[in-house]
Amino acid sequence: MKRLINVNELFDIVNSGKDYIILDCRFDLMDKNYGPDSYKKGHIKGAYLIDLENQLADPKMKHGGRHPFKNHKDLKEILESFAITNDTIVIAYDDGDMQGAARLVFQLNNLGLYNVYALDGGLLSYKNHGGKVENKINTANFEKSKLDINIDNSFIVDMDYVKSKLYDENTVLIDSRAKNRYLGLEEPVDNVAGHIPSAKSYFFMDVLDTEKMSDSNFKSSFKSVESLKDHFSDIEADKEIIVYCGSGISLMVNALALDIIDRPYKIYPGSFSDWISYEENKIETKDE
Repeated sequence: MKRLINVNELFDIVNSGKDYIILDCRFDLMDKNYGPDSYKKGHIKGAYLIDLENQLADPKMKHGGRHPFKNHKDLKEILESFAITNDTIVIAYDDGDMQGAARLVFQLNNLGLYNVYALDGGLLSYKNHGGKVENKINTANFEKSKLDINIDNSFIVDMDYVKSKLYDENTVLIDSRAKNRYLGLEEPVDNVAGHIPSAKSYFFMDVLDTEKMSDSNFKSSFKSVESLKDHFSDIEADKEIIVYCGSGISLMVNALALDIIDRPYKIYPGSFSDWISYEENKIETKDE
């Protein structure tokens, strides 16, 4: 499934006369005001702000993780408030770290909406290629649309499923957090450190070509297809892949990278913060 578009494809959509909407998904785990503040300072012309903390995540409960997916009914109504229909092309972007944009894409896929894409390279690529920026606050004050959803959980797994796959020789569990968090050497957010037993460490930033972000010709946040294939080469082609992170955001970047190299996978949105909410679940701190 195609979930990424580059800046030239974005320009083609904008000039096509088709129904589209651009949503600003910038987000910072340690600064809840980062998205709204960044939007006010400047955003893609015509883009609307969608707040990951409040519009894409439900409140934290005992289980479900720190950023549980917004319940389907409320997310449907939020999308309808943007006049999004089943024919609307939705383009999500962030600063180029791909976390917020990818999160929105997968949540809309979960609603059975597939005409939705993350902008590879985000705002930086857009500006580098002549895209116009504005600081006007665009408000979704148009008449609500009618959106039909068809829930698709085919690529999503829960805690029980993950638990059934621990040390399964046919499954590889990918931890997308930084290596020190994986090893339990530090934990800035959750109250337990370590990783889900049997998980392998694949830090999500390692699939991004951060060195090229300072290049004036910067277009793609992701490394080359060849580099990504090499990065995941230790995972045999016939293995089931399950991807998780801390709270269900950065894992989406690894998922997009797997899309690029055509590797099937499933995602665990509740992630480590959901896993540790069950006291009986074990934690591992050694490199596996």
